[in-house]
Amino acid sequence: MESFGTHDGPGIRMVVFLQGCKLKCLYCHNPDSIDTHGGEEHEIEDLVRRAVNMKSYFGKHGGVTVSGGEPLLQSKELIHFFKRLKEEGIHTNVDTNGRVLNHFTEELLDNYADLVMLDIKHMTEEGYQKLVGAKNKETTFRFAAHREASGKKMWLRYVLIPEITNKPELLHAMGEHFKNYKTIEKIELQPYHKLGIHKWEALGWRYELENARENTPEEIDAAVAILDNYFKEVKVN
Repeated sequence: MESFGTHDGPGIRMVVFLQGCKLKCLYCHNPDSIDTHGGEEHEIEDLVRRAVNMKSYFGKHGGVTVSGGEPLLQSKELIHFFKRLKEEGIHTNVDTNGRVLNHFTEELLDNYADLVMLDIKHMTEEGYQKLVGAKNKETTFRFAAHREASGKKMWLRYVLIPEITNKPELLHAMGEHFKNYKTIEKIELQPYHKLGIHKWEALGWRYELENARENTPEEIDAAVAILDNYFKEVKVN
């Protein structure tokens, strides 16, 4: 749980990190949230009360974001949570990798999620598999198409890793894929960092990107310049 989050959607937000994820991204900065059997249980009404108590801090634009892990593994329960938040007049947001699209997810997205922040991992199947340890990148794009069809707001997120995801051809490919989407308000770029390595070490896992470097300011500027041709707003976190 995080209070006063400022990088998880619009305004000041209460962020609820849910346990469990089917991916194992090489750069994951919350690897302790991957295990689907970890975490602790919270009653939905307790979370709603906590959010209601924070309403004065949310202001006009803030609200509640569910992140992870992959929050949509718990879509069925999130329907009730978001429904209650909407009854209390609280803005709702899902931070997701787009791997889950079942009828519970569709109900949540179509009826109760004011915003979706969708993490685009890679634009090629080979690159996707190497980066996240799973097949079929197209699931994320089917998810995006469903959100677009709903007409509801969406932000994209993309991690910039030199020589891996920060390549001009990949950035152009992403821009071309999404250039006609009407629901995308912005794309947020996350320059690669190694702040989560200690968590991998604590879990006894090998961090395979230990030799990866951070982007130079010039590389970040070049990526922004490319994506500016395709999106309404490009933000660097």
